Amino acid sequence: MKYKIKKIFRSRFLFVIRKEEDFAVLNSFSVTATKILLLGILFLIISFGISLILAKTFLKSWFDPAFSSAESTELFINLSDRVDSLALEVVKKDAYIQNIQRIIGGGEIEDEMAQAFSDTAGFEIGMAKPELERFQPSQGSQSIIQEMSGLSLEGNVQSRSPSTLMSSTYFFTPIKGIVLAIFDPQQNHFGVDVVAKENEAVKSILDGTVIFSSWTLETGYVLAIQHSNELISIYKHNSVILKYVGDVVRSGEIISIIGNTGELSSGPHLHFELWYQGSPLNPQEFISFD
Repeated sequence: MKYKIKKIFRSRFLFVIRKEEDFAVLNSFSVTATKILLLGILFLIISFGISLILAKTFLKSWFDPAFSSAESTELFINLSDRVDSLALEVVKKDAYIQNIQRIIGGGEIEDEMAQAFSDTAGFEIGMAKPELERFQPSQGSQSIIQEMSGLSLEGNVQSRSPSTLMSSTYFFTPIKGIVLAIFDPQQNHFGVDVVAKENEAVKSILDGTVIFSSWTLETGYVLAIQHSNELISIYKHNSVILKYVGDVVRSGEIISIIGNTGELSSGPHLHFELWYQGSPLNPQEFISFD
């Protein structure tokens, strides 16, 4: 047996390369079994080395379990951080919406709630386009809490002349119709009631960002939009709301449908209010509803 193994390793093999046409010899060489074995071992070593290098560099994500585990851990940590941030923003947004709902619904606001409004109002709702101001309440805007909470308006409700601020501002008519109830702050009526056709579309008066879009018991479906220069427009008693908090709207864009919702509504109409720096304005001084 030992002799046969030695004989195999000492055997020589001749490799001849010929032309296919005439079988003429182009080249030939002879090798022993030992050389073939050594070449095979060398090939295996080189292949293993190249595979090891690739597994540690270019193909690391495919072959290295530690890499996949580390990548998954990093992704999990990033997602956890994002979830925590989103949860915090949701809490801020919910508190902000509750405060706005109390304001528009005319409910009583305690000192703690007023402080909460001040803390949460700085939360930017949505990512408005750069050319539009996001809702950044100043001291004037925050006074809307007292104005719309049913507190006394004496000495605070003033007629604002268009020449002082909005003489160059063009207001889009929210809806065409007949004004049945005019602006009368002494009777706690801080806007106008406009009667129009059934299912008539309500439009935004200016570019802005929606800061309130919800249901209240007294005024039904309500929409409030923050415009530039601390101006807020409010649309009440809608049947359908088409925009939501954080949405950026353009002047003349449809935002809701006229309706008859809420306990204070006695028929299909739009109750429209205009507030500037916490004080109500007479919409008919700036907008023609005819």
